[in-house]
Amino acid sequence: MAVEQESDYVGLPVEEARALAVERGWELVRLLEPDALITMEYREGRLNFTVREGVVERCWTG
Repeated sequence: MAVEQESDYVGLPVEEARALAVERGWELVRLLEPDALITMEYREGRLNFTVREGVVERCWTG
């Protein structure tokens, strides 16, 4: 995966952010609603996006 900042994705439309993540080699991109309940297991190769109204609000790995 390319060296990058998680903030590279914040503010992008979700489809643009997802395409960029795949292009950069992320195996799995998980889309979550704000305040979604999720498990906290770390998964190598996964990028998580919190999406509000079609825009990435937060991004983190695992």
